[in-house]
Amino acid sequence: MIKSMTGFGRAMVDDGKRSFLVEMRGVNHRYLDMNIRMPKSLMPVEDRVRKVISGYLSRGKVDVFITYRNYAKEDTVVKSNQYLAKGYVDILKNLRDEFMLADDISVSLVSRFPDVVFTEEKEENIEEIWTLMAEAVNEAARKMLEMKEVEGASLKNDMLVKADEIRKIVEKIKEKDKEVIPLYKERLENRITELLESVPVDESRLALEIALYTDKASIDEEITRLLSHMDQMERFLDESVPVGRKLDFLAQEMNREANTMASKSVDIEITNHVLLIKNEIEKIREQMQNIE
Repeated sequence: MIKSMTGFGRAMVDDGKRSFLVEMRGVNHRYLDMNIRMPKSLMPVEDRVRKVISGYLSRGKVDVFITYRNYAKEDTVVKSNQYLAKGYVDILKNLRDEFMLADDISVSLVSRFPDVVFTEEKEENIEEIWTLMAEAVNEAARKMLEMKEVEGASLKNDMLVKADEIRKIVEKIKEKDKEVIPLYKERLENRITELLESVPVDESRLALEIALYTDKASIDEEITRLLSHMDQMERFLDESVPVGRKLDFLAQEMNREANTMASKSVDIEITNHVLLIKNEIEKIREQMQNIE
């Protein structure tokens, strides 16, 4: 089953003492690129988070947001910066003496200055909380994967519809080509006859040259290769492994064949049909850009 690179997953896990909220947003990107935002206290397990997510994705840009709450009050302590407090007190005393102010320096006053009194979380046992965190990360990744698979199925159906439209146009080209090539050959023969009317020529050599020019105008090979690429595309769409890069390459090859058909065409109707094919290929390629 093919997967889109666009998806979202959200999971919250709570054991009564701690909770994790994990959100993931995925968009298309050439390679796997993860941007993880989480509390500094959890940084030691960032590599583990990346490893877990890598198990679900092969490419795409993923933004991960992790929110952590610890309900245990004993894990938070109140501290003071006595060095900073002494600095504030010294400054206040200097101001008092310099301007002969009333001595109203108090503990409550000094404690209100920035960073004198602050709270700090005790360092937690990261191994102890990783189990809960990993559960949240896995659940969010699974939910994002589910959305990517649903979107992937939609992309697949859309591309198959467009591929079917291309096949219908190709059939019209093949029918028209049956008429065009003989007419082209006839016009070429008449034109050469007019130009060489009074010049003796080798009829067999002339016939050979006309056949060669007629063959150069034929688009049978390009049609065969285009249909072959489309068959390959449909096989890729049924695979369960990431095929985004393979599909992108195929789209380029399909477009190359269409360009060659347009350049070789000697009939305006066929040229117009080829332009329609190129338009459908471009639509398919746009969809392929979002496939993992």
